[in-house]
Amino acid sequence: MIDFYFAQTPNAAKILIALKELDLPYKVIRYDLYQGEHLNADFRKINPNLKIPAIVDTAPLDGGEPLPVFETGAILTYLAERCGALIPEDPRGRIAAFQWLAWQISGLGPFMGQAAHFLRYAPPGPHEYSRNRYVNESVRLLHVMDYRLKRVPYLAGEEYSIADIACFPVIHYFGQYFEFDFLSLAAVRRWYETLLARPGVKAAIDSPEMDPGRYYDTAPVLTEDEWSNVFGERMLQASAAD
Repeated sequence: MIDFYFAQTPNAAKILIALKELDLPYKVIRYDLYQGEHLNADFRKINPNLKIPAIVDTAPLDGGEPLPVFETGAILTYLAERCGALIPEDPRGRIAAFQWLAWQISGLGPFMGQAAHFLRYAPPGPHEYSRNRYVNESVRLLHVMDYRLKRVPYLAGEEYSIADIACFPVIHYFGQYFEFDFLSLAAVRRWYETLLARPGVKAAIDSPEMDPGRYYDTAPVLTEDEWSNVFGERMLQASAAD
């Protein structure tokens, strides 16, 4: 059983897709980020970074104590290696999967996430430079992805992998906030539609867990406390606590 610490975010959707694809039993432990439910000492023992998602493998294969894992790249790798799936076996495919996974967690995810933040959450003010910086780099990275996918069906090459799983939710959820239509890139569109048709991906995206509520509002309105819990002083204080 995998304890899955969850909120309706693209990062959590990555892990939900992997759990569905691998047919692993899991229990959702839902946190409301706006209410600051992640800012507690018990959760910090699982994820010192106080971010969602995280997992605890309650029956790890080494037979030891329950094993917590945080950061989506690490979680995806752990789950895939636990099941012997979603990472190509041949060395070239394996390193390709890890390269494109690293590309997502260091580039596509952060830049599309920051672009979506400035497009949706930024208070009134002179944010044009910031928006342009993150949006333009996000679009550039989508062109990089398109270049790769013109040459191979999946990011790792011939096989669907955790690299594809990592990229899909970021594009699926954050892409709606951009004026640039990512589906105008033919190879990205072909890849996106292929993944969207996979039963595991569809089951995750359509699952009750991903019912978005307020999280995917185009222009969410947060109270001062909600802002503090996600982006502000309470988040800083919780991270600074010893």
